[in-house]
Amino acid sequence: MNLGFGEILILALIVLLFFGAGKIPKLMGDMASGIKAFKKGMADEKSEPAAPQQSSAPETPPGTPPKT
Repeated sequence: MNLGFGEILILALIVLLFFGAGKIPKLMGDMASGIKAFKKGMADEKSEPAAPQQSSAPETPPGTPPKT
């Protein structure tokens, strides 16, 4: 699906009418900060490999007194 200049212009006018001229810069800034946070989270996830969880004590069912 290819969007031409006319279709993009119509979509921009609809967005402008829907949100108003005053809210567009704030909306774009919020979207940009959300994208930056998402990219940072993805980079952090890639740089920190998941460590396997190891338990030193065996699990006991709830209500069981601990062994002494």
